[in-house]
Formats: sequence, structure tokens, C-alpha cells
Amino acid sequence: MAGRLFLRGCAALQAARQHVGVKPAQRALGTLKGGIPTDEEQATGLERRALQALKKGKDPYSILKPKEYAGTTEDPHIVPCIGTKRLVGCLCEEDNTAIVWFWLHEGHAQRCPSCGSHYKLVHTELPH
Repeated sequence: MAGRLFLRGCAALQAARQHVGVKPAQRALGTLKGGIPTDEEQATGLERRALQALKKGKDPYSILKPKEYAGTTEDPHIVPCIGTKRLVGCLCEEDNTAIVWFWLHEGHAQRCPSCGSHYKLVHTELPH
């Protein structure tokens, strides 16, 4: 910024010596009709698809924080999967450093072998 001000000052001084009018510098984006484009206007590819899906209320790439579940038989933790089974890790306590891993199969809710929290596998399709 200081360099830009210095150059403008030098140009103004030189123009004053030559008695020539100086045209003020213009910003490139200031001349656009709408101004600076938003994220939605300039996004492409997967980012554009994700923004369009979020606008419709969908979360195809699990960007948002998942809904909290109680982990009981009636309200199990939902695990999305594109197959029929998935490896799940459970942190049984908040400050626990060991993860309990177990296979979760499609069908009814299954328990964590250590803490007893329930998980249910739900089949989902890929967004693309």
C-alpha cells in the first residue's frame, strides 16, 4: 500500500511538472457492474455443488455438524454407509484416549461392546 501511494505521488509530481492532468487510478473490481463477486458466483466444481445443496437444505458431503443422538435402542447414533457394513470407532468417555473399534452391519441397531451405546447403519447414496 505504501508503495502504491509513493508511485501515485511520483506520478502526480511528474505530471504537475509537465502541466498534464493526471487521471486517478481505478480499481479493477470497482468498474464491474455488481462489484466484488460472492462465493456462490465464483465457485466451480464440487464447491459449487456443495453450496447449491446447502442452499436447498441438504448436506451431501457431511460439512455440517451431525445431529446429536442419545445412543439408546430407541434413538441410536446414525452411521451413513454406501455398503452393508462399516467399521465404527467409539470413544466411550470424553477423556478416553483408546478407541473401541467394531464392525457395524446393516439392519437393527447394535451396541458398542465397551460402553453399550447403540449405533445403526443407514444406507445412503453418493451425492454425485
